[in-house]
Amino acid sequence: MDPAPSPRVLVVGFDPYRVPGPWNPEPVAEAIEAGLAEFAAHGVGVRTCLFGLDGSDDIPHVVATALRAHRWECVVVGGGLRHTDDNAELLEQVVNLIRRHAPDAAIAFNTTPATTYEAAARWID
Repeated sequence: MDPAPSPRVLVVGFDPYRVPGPWNPEPVAEAIEAGLAEFAAHGVGVRTCLFGLDGSDDIPHVVATALRAHRWECVVVGGGLRHTDDNAELLEQVVNLIRRHAPDAAIAFNTTPATTYEAAARWID
């Protein structure tokens, strides 16, 4: 079996299983997996940095660690961070962490988990 391609893209966002509330995380988790499969289909290495909103993560530390793990060509910021005003401060924090720890990486935004590869592909060769 061929080894996985070297990671070029980091996807940052919420872990659907650790977002509080009365909701079913399965459809979102399945959509994330399907979106990530597009990277493999195109031979592009991808990693995720998914964090919880349940208080179990030191989000700045988790994101900074992931950003320092590789030299990323692109960081995709998931829609969950952007689609509610409740997360504006967290979104600012994540964007500034990207600027600090991956200054050469393009920043992309998906519209849904299914468009994650499409968002990254706009910025990678």
